[in-house]
Amino acid sequence: MAQSLKPRQDSSALPGKHGFLGPDRWWHLSFGTLMAVTLAVFMSWSFTYVDPGANKAVLVLTILFGLFMAFNIGGNDVANSFGTSVGAGTLTMKQALIIAAIFEVSGAVLAGGEVTETVRSGIVDLNAIDLAPMDFVFIMMSALFGAAIWLLVATRMGWPVSTTHSIVGGIVGAALALGFATGTGGFEMVQWSEIGKIVLSWVLSPLLGGIVAWVLFGQIKKHILVYNEQMDVKLRELKRERAELRTRHKKAFERLDELQKISYTNAMARDASVYQREDLDPEELESEYYRDLHSVEARAREVQAHRALETWVPLLAAFGAVVIGSMMLFKGLRNLNFELSSVGNFLILGMIAATVWMAVFIFARSLKKRDLSRSTFVLFSWMQVFTASAFAFSHGSNDIANAIGPFAAILDVLKTGQINDEAGVPPAVMLTAGVALIVGLWFIGRFVIKTVGSGLTEMHPASGFAAELSAAGIVMLASVMGLPVSSTHILIGAVLGVGIVNKAANWKLMKPIALAWVITVPVAAVLGAVGVLALRAVFGA
Repeated sequence: MAQSLKPRQDSSALPGKHGFLGPDRWWHLSFGTLMAVTLAVFMSWSFTYVDPGANKAVLVLTILFGLFMAFNIGGNDVANSFGTSVGAGTLTMKQALIIAAIFEVSGAVLAGGEVTETVRSGIVDLNAIDLAPMDFVFIMMSALFGAAIWLLVATRMGWPVSTTHSIVGGIVGAALALGFATGTGGFEMVQWSEIGKIVLSWVLSPLLGGIVAWVLFGQIKKHILVYNEQMDVKLRELKRERAELRTRHKKAFERLDELQKISYTNAMARDASVYQREDLDPEELESEYYRDLHSVEARAREVQAHRALETWVPLLAAFGAVVIGSMMLFKGLRNLNFELSSVGNFLILGMIAATVWMAVFIFARSLKKRDLSRSTFVLFSWMQVFTASAFAFSHGSNDIANAIGPFAAILDVLKTGQINDEAGVPPAVMLTAGVALIVGLWFIGRFVIKTVGSGLTEMHPASGFAAELSAAGIVMLASVMGLPVSSTHILIGAVLGVGIVNKAANWKLMKPIALAWVITVPVAAVLGAVGVLALRAVFGA
């Protein structure tokens, strides 16, 4: 029933050529103009932000690399987050873009944090060497360059990869190349235990996402979708009985003589009036037609076709609200420093769950007289948009740091002339990166959206909701437990978990994606290494 509904295809979400710039030429021109204007304004602002003596050529390249990285995060990471919504037909490409624009940028600006770590000691211990400020700048620039180039290639191929792993690879490659070139460091600079965690995440992330999605969607399918399919069969059978009842009685009426027809017509008229009463007693019915119709309708009332939608969907929505609410409170909004006690947090989550349960229950009741499959589609569509929006806010507040961290660190060095443990992140930086994020989603995100939304398995709002909620829950749990996971890998595993339940997982497409995960760090490292050597050669370090 529900799974047979084919998602709407938005022509703008699929690659194709339809004349100059395609059918969405004005969208293309609008976003291109927005990016150009934003870049020009930010360039002008940045010249007044850094030290007057800072190298302006380095500043310009930093801005280009940083926004190019944000552009590709939008094309890969953000597209990955909204792929299930577009693939399920819940949102068109343009609708996903609008929601992403609002929630991603809001998350980045409102909850992105005023400072960011400069990655001075992490995967690579830069404290172990006597690092000149400009060499640090070259490492960060090269990391942005290497990660962005790899993300662009992966996105164009439709491969959802980890932006975190990409930037880590770029930093490792650039730092090692600089260490070997200057004789100040080597492989001992790399925290190989952290690299081991990344390797572990290749297996752990999709496995956890897949298991949770398999369990969650399996229960949704069993208790809601399959139940609705069975009820739909019964409703169609009752509809067929009503049609046969009308046909049978019409033929029987035609065989009556004139006096019998008049008498039967009068009886039918009286029954029609009686039938409308709430305290109807079947014994009062005179005509065989209304007595048979009453029997059919009595069985129809016993079917309780919308019971699953009214019972399980509100509870599922409340559970999802708690998961998403937790993600927002403990992850998405953590940089706002809300001073709430544990009791306060639980009370907030309880209020959210109760409100969502009540709202979805009332909504489900309002759909009672509508087509069952359509009601299921509508309910899960609303729930999927809710999870996607919350995920986008959390993504904007956290993962955009993959572009902002190194970018802000470089700007801080160009402003202060030294390497600090933390760097200020001006709102202008957050807003500009947010714009680049959305522009990247529009121009190149459709390739990853196609992979996540329909390439790995066919999506329905119910399966898309299950995948997104599973991914959100695992990301939240992993954050609390300190597990090395990737949100991208988790969501892909969740999509495959849904496909396994439906026996429709595209393992053939998963092979190149898995290979892309494995080569992300080394490819970004090579590009980062080449970049840092080139920058030192050009700027004479």
